Amino acid sequence: MQLEENIRVSINGLLDHKVRTFLTMLGIIFGVAAVIAMLSIGEGAKRQALAKYKDLGVNNIIVRDKDLNNEQLQEVRAKFSQGLSMLDANTIRDVVPMVESVAPQAEIETEVKYHDKSAKATVIGVTPESTNILNYNTNKGNFITKDQYERHLKVCILGSAVSATLFPIEVPIGKQVKIGDQWMEVIGIMETKSLFTETVGELASRDLNNDIYVPLSTFSKRFSQENLLQSELKQITVKVTNSEKIVEIAEIIRRVVDRHHFNNDDYSIIIPYELLKQEEKERKAYNFLLGSIAAISLLVGGIGIMNIMLASILERTREIGVRRAIGAKKKDIQAQFLTEAVVISFTGGFIGVFLGVSVSLIINLFTDVQTNITFFSVFIAFSVSVLVGIVFGYLPARNAANLNPIESIRYE
Repeated sequence: MQLEENIRVSINGLLDHKVRTFLTMLGIIFGVAAVIAMLSIGEGAKRQALAKYKDLGVNNIIVRDKDLNNEQLQEVRAKFSQGLSMLDANTIRDVVPMVESVAPQAEIETEVKYHDKSAKATVIGVTPESTNILNYNTNKGNFITKDQYERHLKVCILGSAVSATLFPIEVPIGKQVKIGDQWMEVIGIMETKSLFTETVGELASRDLNNDIYVPLSTFSKRFSQENLLQSELKQITVKVTNSEKIVEIAEIIRRVVDRHHFNNDDYSIIIPYELLKQEEKERKAYNFLLGSIAAISLLVGGIGIMNIMLASILERTREIGVRRAIGAKKKDIQAQFLTEAVVISFTGGFIGVFLGVSVSLIINLFTDVQTNITFFSVFIAFSVSVLVGIVFGYLPARNAANLNPIESIRYE
């Protein structure tokens, strides 16, 4: 019996029992859809994590001043620690090995206004080097230049969320905004950045899109901390040349800063590269769990195919006997029933791919969960569905081929 005839006979046999065939397919359909949806959620989470830590810089070490209350500040100041300062930044640049560049920054929370619109924002004083160290890219306009920094110019770059609040229609470039009691010219708008919704040291729940960037030289002259005990700097970001040595370099930085701070615990060191590796490890375990749960649906679908095929053989025993009597060989009978199983799994896999892609897109559109559909996930899910049909269809097909022709014709 030729392949084309096998397929034709198999399809006719399946169409004769449409409801049973469809119910058999459901296990495969839902299994494939679940695998694609789960893998797309995992891939979306992976891309979010990569984008998030890209903003921090995977070759960076972040030294961040801790948020202490007045009592704690008084205690550490009494122990001679002045908090993070330019002295720390300059010493790290000059002393620590494999340091490519250093970006100090100061911060203050205040209100920014434009005409009748206002927004709460974090004003950050930065140096021109920050654009390379912290992936500070503008969507419109330019970042702070060396000339603007050295001349202490009153210019600023708005975060995407602040820009949308103050300038929902207008283009802000060249406009004057009031930050605290200072008027600043807008020279750029930042690209949208990832949100830090998990606890990442002192960066917990940080929305970088509500930041406003000004030259650190201007910040030092124009903005003053409400509490005189506050540190000169809020953060020092150190870019290293070798990420493989980042943990060792961080330990050297810790020793350097400890000496300046007289071993006071008033700062923290964050290593984005280590956090990324830890998150990747946890995500792989999570994705494996999701994939395993989805794969169970495919296994159940395969068992369903085997059960239905075994039942179908009993119903079609006389048909099998007649085919054998008129010259069909064992391999022809086996091929016929194996083809039926493959057709069921192939069709179910195709429908499952469509359903899985649709579910992933719906999740992405109507929820906060980001999904990303990859060719790999679709290929794996579809291939496994066909493999399931072959594996679980083999036993019923073999049983059908091994039926005695004489007894099959007599079967009632």
